[in-house]
Amino acid sequence: MAREFKLPDIGEGVHEGEVVKWFVKEGDAVKENDPMVEVMTDKVTVQIPSPVTGKILQLRAKEGEVVKVGNTLVVFGEAGEVPAPMPAPPVKGPIPPPPGTRPAASPSPVPAPSGEVLAAPAVRRLAKELNVNLAAVRGSGPQGRLTEDDVRRAARGPSPGAAPAPTPAVAVTPGGAEERIPIHGLRKRIFEKMSKSNVTAAHFTYVDEVDMTEIVHLRDHLKASADRKEIKLTFLPFFIKAIIAGLHEFPTLNASVDDDRGELVVKRYYNIGIATATDEGLTVTVVHDADKKDLWDLGREIDRLATAAREKTLTLHEVQGSTFTITSLGKEGGILATPIINWPEVGILGIHKIEKRPVVRNDQIVIREMMYVSCSFDHRVIDGHVGAAFVQSIRNYLEHPALLFVGVT
Repeated sequence: MAREFKLPDIGEGVHEGEVVKWFVKEGDAVKENDPMVEVMTDKVTVQIPSPVTGKILQLRAKEGEVVKVGNTLVVFGEAGEVPAPMPAPPVKGPIPPPPGTRPAASPSPVPAPSGEVLAAPAVRRLAKELNVNLAAVRGSGPQGRLTEDDVRRAARGPSPGAAPAPTPAVAVTPGGAEERIPIHGLRKRIFEKMSKSNVTAAHFTYVDEVDMTEIVHLRDHLKASADRKEIKLTFLPFFIKAIIAGLHEFPTLNASVDDDRGELVVKRYYNIGIATATDEGLTVTVVHDADKKDLWDLGREIDRLATAAREKTLTLHEVQGSTFTITSLGKEGGILATPIINWPEVGILGIHKIEKRPVVRNDQIVIREMMYVSCSFDHRVIDGHVGAAFVQSIRNYLEHPALLFVGVT
């Protein structure tokens, strides 16, 4: 007996998900709990296992397609069972007249009711920003799905007497000199969020140089203890400690902007986001209640979250609720960069490589472990002198790490 499996509710406020990757194909035999499909929402990427043991009769969505919660993803059956025909799509245009009758004049297209609009979350957000009624826009995508270009064209309004612009054909170059890679999955979410941050927040970046010599010595001293505890001790726990101390001094940096209500929301809790590189792109994992964790706890949690990100086993809780974010490329961190804010937060700290450089101390040239930090802020709510003072505070804690452990704020 054929059985339909519908996209389940995989998180609060999530109404649809994008099929990133299928691990099965039609005709495959599967066992219960075998990996079946990877689905991405605006919140997180999850792997959905097979709920039953049986045969895959039909896959009802393609990779890159957005499926609403409650719609059928897969049809299961028994060995030898033939899949039922796919349901016919709803009629989009007028029904053709019977043979032999004179066709009537083509009626004007009637917009679908708002509840039937097919559009991805990013398209809906763009429509809200541009004040476009999606129900009045004709979609150019598959099955009439609305695209961002459709929304932008509607926002501009049609040119007088202009016909709809034809969809350009995809150019095929001889000899495979070009490759077109669809932007979907995690890369699409990064694409959307970075664009949103860049056009919403008024970025400015402040750069300072930090003498990391004392932190390097402290980490080296603690490494043996960390190894015994099976903790991978990076420099990130020290940065988190310094950032939290700085946020206590400058609480408006531990905040987010509610653009709809025109409010700065200052947080009294400290959830530090860490931009983690994965094979598919950047994921911001969140160390919740970081101010309540010691150095060892931070080391364990950072390593656990990084592993979960790479293995795609993160939960919604582990990627939500950050109040301030760190981004780092580790040894590949370069000299400096201008990081983009993890909107709607108001600041992000970029960490760069530590290297030995000659510097002047007490009128003597000495070799020290030096590093640049670059911090971007939302200038709409954070003044330049506040951002600069915040970075200088972090620098002070890193250059004098004893302050991190004696409760000085």
